[in-house]
Amino acid sequence: MTDTLVAWTSKLRSSDRMDYSLFVGMTALGVIGVGMIYSATRQALVNAGYNGHYYLERQGEFFVAGVIAMYLVSLIDYRRLEIAATPLYVCSLLGLAGVFVLGQSALGAQRWYNLGFVQIQPSEFTVLAIILAIATFCARRPEGLTMYDVSRLLVMAIVPLALIIKQPDLGTSTIIVLCVAAMMVVAGVPPRFMTFLAIAGSIGLLAATYLDLLKKYQVDRFVSFLHQNSTNPALQALIYEVNNAKSAIGSGGIHGAGLFRGLQTVLGYVPEQRTDFIFTAIGEQLGFVGAAFIVLLLGFVAFRIFMIGRNAKDTMGRLLCLGIFIFFAFSCFENIGMTMGIMPVTGIPLPLLSYGGSAELVFFVAAGVVLSVSRRSGN
Repeated sequence: MTDTLVAWTSKLRSSDRMDYSLFVGMTALGVIGVGMIYSATRQALVNAGYNGHYYLERQGEFFVAGVIAMYLVSLIDYRRLEIAATPLYVCSLLGLAGVFVLGQSALGAQRWYNLGFVQIQPSEFTVLAIILAIATFCARRPEGLTMYDVSRLLVMAIVPLALIIKQPDLGTSTIIVLCVAAMMVVAGVPPRFMTFLAIAGSIGLLAATYLDLLKKYQVDRFVSFLHQNSTNPALQALIYEVNNAKSAIGSGGIHGAGLFRGLQTVLGYVPEQRTDFIFTAIGEQLGFVGAAFIVLLLGFVAFRIFMIGRNAKDTMGRLLCLGIFIFFAFSCFENIGMTMGIMPVTGIPLPLLSYGGSAELVFFVAAGVVLSVSRRSGN
């Protein structure tokens, strides 16, 4: 009985070291996301004769499931996730391959499984699976990585990367490249080799473009933000989206039009307003003050993830947090940047603020992993 009490007390003390600021920050973002999605979609649904609370209810369910998952994952010692690394990686490959047979096609891409009550995008979960697989692989080699190890790491990344590019999903592909590169640098891969990989990757991208291995609309998405005054008909649709997004954000002024208001939001001038372009609704309805607050909150969450990784006690903890930091921070930068015309339109969601169950769950689970590291590092 005494041993059980001591063990329970020890576990409680471990739980007390959890980074509650990260937990609260993630939860706050999720709550704001539910509210903004409702505000951006209610009037359009009502005007079309549908249930105005549809997206509120759906995102609310995703949010509750995500918070529960985050807390439960935080209870698991992240070092025990090493056992699950290989099975999760293999499952992610099967999920990516299966989407070409059983998946649903939309907006020129085949990325989703339609289960009726929910759509699942396997590439979202693949990012986390790759981060876990690479962190585990490197942690098992405390003496350092040989060139053979590096080649195996590259294969681990390239196989799922090729499947994701084929969907196509260049946004998620970019995130994977950045996560893997950063983790390899921290794991000790020589800078000269990383430079060689960067040059080889750039040459490969140029070759794929000139050999028409990438679809023309994919290339257009990446160059349209550099030619926002172009009269090229192929770029006009993308330029129109970005111009409307910038107009919506600018019309919010300092204090915004208010929730459930705003001409561009209510009339739906901006496409994919509840998902990829949710920041336009934030800018128009909440104005500069509200948008700045949300950007600061996103920055705070990213900062906490980075600091927990910096203070982690082992290689696996550091690499897990680093990969998740890149995943979260770049998603924020790219999504907000594309609505302001400074980044290409790639379809990357704004973490916890864009509508979607897959992304919501993945980011909450990722935060749970970071919280697990903080529980066992005294952060």
